[in-house]
Amino acid sequence: MRVAVPFGKTKIYTALVYKIHQNKPTVYEAKDIYQILDDEPIVNENQLKLWQWIADYYLCTIGDVLRAGLPSLFLLESETLIIRNEAFADEENLNDDEFLIYEALQHQSILKIEEVSAVLNKKSVLPVLNSLMEKGVLSVKEEFFEQYKPKLVKYVKLNDKYHSEAALHPLLNELSRAKKQKQAVIHYFSLDASTKKPIKVKTLEDVAKVSNAIIKALVDKEIFEIYYIQTDRVQHGKGNNTLKELSDFQTNAYQEINESFKEKDTCLFKGVTSSGKTEIYAKLIQDTLKQGKQVLYLVPEIALTTQLINRLKLYFGEYISVFHSKYSLNERVEVWKNLLHKKKNTQIILGARSSVFLPYHNIGLIIVDEEHEQSYKQQDPAPRFHARDSAIVLAKLHKAKVLLGSATPSIESFYNAKKGKYGLVELNRRFGNVLMPTIELIDIKEKYRKKRMKGHFSDRLLEIIQETLDQKEQVILFQNRRGFAPIVTCNTCGVSPECPNCDVNLTYHKFRSELRCHYCGYSRAMPRICNACGGTSLSTKGYGTEQIELEIQQLFPDVKVGRMDLDTTRGKYGYHKIISAFQAQEIDILVGTQMLSKGLDFANVALVGILNADNMLNFPDFRAHERSFQLMVQVSGRAGRVKKQGKVAIQTYNPFHQILQQVSTNNYEQMFKEQLEERYQYKYPPYLRTVKVTLKHKDYNKINTASDWLATSFRNQFGAYVLGPTTPSVARVRNQYIRHILIKLPPKRSIKQAKEILKKIKTTFQSISNFRAVRFNYDVDNY
Repeated sequence: MRVAVPFGKTKIYTALVYKIHQNKPTVYEAKDIYQILDDEPIVNENQLKLWQWIADYYLCTIGDVLRAGLPSLFLLESETLIIRNEAFADEENLNDDEFLIYEALQHQSILKIEEVSAVLNKKSVLPVLNSLMEKGVLSVKEEFFEQYKPKLVKYVKLNDKYHSEAALHPLLNELSRAKKQKQAVIHYFSLDASTKKPIKVKTLEDVAKVSNAIIKALVDKEIFEIYYIQTDRVQHGKGNNTLKELSDFQTNAYQEINESFKEKDTCLFKGVTSSGKTEIYAKLIQDTLKQGKQVLYLVPEIALTTQLINRLKLYFGEYISVFHSKYSLNERVEVWKNLLHKKKNTQIILGARSSVFLPYHNIGLIIVDEEHEQSYKQQDPAPRFHARDSAIVLAKLHKAKVLLGSATPSIESFYNAKKGKYGLVELNRRFGNVLMPTIELIDIKEKYRKKRMKGHFSDRLLEIIQETLDQKEQVILFQNRRGFAPIVTCNTCGVSPECPNCDVNLTYHKFRSELRCHYCGYSRAMPRICNACGGTSLSTKGYGTEQIELEIQQLFPDVKVGRMDLDTTRGKYGYHKIISAFQAQEIDILVGTQMLSKGLDFANVALVGILNADNMLNFPDFRAHERSFQLMVQVSGRAGRVKKQGKVAIQTYNPFHQILQQVSTNNYEQMFKEQLEERYQYKYPPYLRTVKVTLKHKDYNKINTASDWLATSFRNQFGAYVLGPTTPSVARVRNQYIRHILIKLPPKRSIKQAKEILKKIKTTFQSISNFRAVRFNYDVDNY
């Protein structure tokens, strides 16, 4: 259960009781618990075991996991309240700041600390408050705020004394002059007779066409009574439980998965894009529900939950709950509480990576859809966990099965399947025997030379876009960079505006006419003149989704164009609006970033255009080629999913690159083989585990000294398996300089023992007074 614990004189924090024991601490005097916040446990045994595993494996504290795992409404904070002392009258002895607070308390008898800060326009207000307390002007009270508010729906019922027929006629006669009130009462009876259910005030107002004031008048006359019922904020209606018929190929795959589960707990399901994996998942979910067990369905992107909810709702409406960060805090708390109380609508949990932390009681199956996606890996803050790997541990705790599904599995998972650690099932036919899309590589180096480019579009790409639009079909255009242009330069002196807090050029966003930093959020208006030389000739280099959207509108003025990137999907329903509009064919051409690559299913898309494949391929990362292959195959998979074969056009400066050739023939096996050879040669995963160490500090010299000291300590333990310290491509973010050290854990050494050494080195590093201010974190399996 949660308890409130005091720290210092004024702070109270929420903690979770992990273990009860009788061993008195020897070094310090323990304080009493301030308050017990729960009547029943809100975290179960298996959850705590998983949290402990995440803390040990990912080298963070269990407190970090608690912060990530519990909805923040459960982590109550104290807010200090300042209360006026009525008896105080000696105003002359107060200085200016003290008098301002005293005066504020005359208007408002209770103030919070942050309100005092606002009154004085100062951050540090405690000295002033202490002085006022000594003078007897005010006192301080700690108040604990329970932040979760249940949703209460207002219902109406007839007063008991009017239930008999004898009392009804006089009532209607009494209301004969108040027409609207009589109308409300008559409609109440008709609703009560037809539904036999409690009647909401809102429903009665709508049906009887009366205002809230009329209902209130009837309550005042003691004819109606108002009462409240607590309800969930999100409900998905009822499903009909009749699944689609599986094709012969799907049935074979379904049977193979079940066979695989008899021998192994984890199975990798490699099914090409549009092979109907979701229908097989639905069949497996139905089997698990029949056994009375829960299903966790993990997806990498919130955008995907929008379509999946609509599909699964048809089959299992009343069993589904959704959990991800676009839901409000209250909605997330409701899912948590429903799980604790084992409600029917928590039999299937559909969610993003944070769903692994929920209080499950009886999981039977975990589905990890698009398991190769890097969105499953949390980057910041700690715990830097991988949801796929954590899900496998969670399944082990519940003795459940895990199905990893993808058209382009990660090299680690496919390697584990080949080694026999996981089962492997493949489905290489698209549903309805639709052919895989034809992939065309367009050499834009040649097109630029022959002057056949219009903006960023080759003549060939424009030609096939036009053909697709003529046939009333839709187009997806993919560019993995948002904004209008990543660089603005002065044509006179060549200087580009940079972010004052980070070592990056500011990205130009034309819609708002501003320059923005995508690392720290800094923004400023687009300048008319160069700040360095005063020149008026500014030009942009490179292009993002915003520029592509504008170019397409100019090239095809009669066509409806939509854009899906981080800027257009910020609201709770941002994804939903764009996806629904595209599905309803209100948008002809959809421009977007990698959000578009993940499992979305659009029936009418015939063409996918990738505007620049080289950016991804030339990224400085050992997984760049694997990621590019996955991304391009996944984006290509959005084309021609239902009726006929789709088309994919990839613009590139180097059409003979081996990855592009493998994408054009959809040759996963060859890519896997080549990448494995490279990884073996250069000692990278899956052959070795890696841990990335990140150091941050605002002092350039201090971070260099600290990173050199650390690298030496690591080399003493791991020898040549330590790379760095290195400076990343963006060397400063939010005024903090960054250094990286990469440690490859030697294959013959126990991982547990290696991590113990890493923990000791971190403790020693933080005990050196000179390095105490340097921010230090480990990222285990940083890929």
